[in-house]
Amino acid sequence: MRTRTGFDPDNNLWDFIAAELRRHRLERDLSLAAVGDIIERDRSLVARVESGDTKLQAAHAIKIDSTWELGGFFRRLVNFAKAGHDVEWFKKHLDLESRSSELRIWALGWVPGLFQTEGYIRAMFEAAGVEDAEEGIKSRLKRQECLLRKPRPRVWVILDQGVIEQPVGSTTIMREQIAHLVEMAKLPHITIRLVPRSAGAHPGRDGSFKIMTADNSDTVYAAAHGGGRLVQDATDIASYRVWYDLIGDVALPKDESLNVLIKMMERFS
Repeated sequence: MRTRTGFDPDNNLWDFIAAELRRHRLERDLSLAAVGDIIERDRSLVARVESGDTKLQAAHAIKIDSTWELGGFFRRLVNFAKAGHDVEWFKKHLDLESRSSELRIWALGWVPGLFQTEGYIRAMFEAAGVEDAEEGIKSRLKRQECLLRKPRPRVWVILDQGVIEQPVGSTTIMREQIAHLVEMAKLPHITIRLVPRSAGAHPGRDGSFKIMTADNSDTVYAAAHGGGRLVQDATDIASYRVWYDLIGDVALPKDESLNVLIKMMERFS
């Protein structure tokens, strides 16, 4: 059976789960389709889980444990795997970002990477004490090409007002950065909205995240200091979609947000 490149059940808990699923299935002399019937999905999903291309979802683990009377074996493994950190998450996120047909971005602290100017990126890296940052700057600017590829992705961005008020670098850098946001917001496939400070408490205060739709399925990248987290469990993703909508409920309309951006750009003049 084909497994993904780098499949390593000895050192990767998700790969161990995939290998164990295949072992238990074969011990019971079951087909992929039979396991698909248990979790109420088709055989192709089971094949992707066993190959390591897709992670086993918590809801599916519970159904398998119940049917095979495993006493919560797969549920526990999935919970442990979800709680851990995978150094490959950021790399996988970049691949999904580049291929997404839709992107929904909530930014609490920084201008999202896909919309940062060279000067803004350099100021960020300098503040973080990054040495020899030029390669990182080039890489981040290269990422932004996905916004203008064909077919164009549909992008919705919601920014906390503090993102455009907090100076990053010089006033010139901030003026250029906000001017870039204004120009991007005028593109037909990109919507940029602001959550004003007057909105008060809302679900977005917990942190930035991005919902990426690629290959007709959603994945979330939740930002965190020192490395973010990739979320692929359907139940968790549904929660992020609800949070995104709730943040949108307190955001300014598109045209009003654009006017605020223009006024803020003038403030940094």
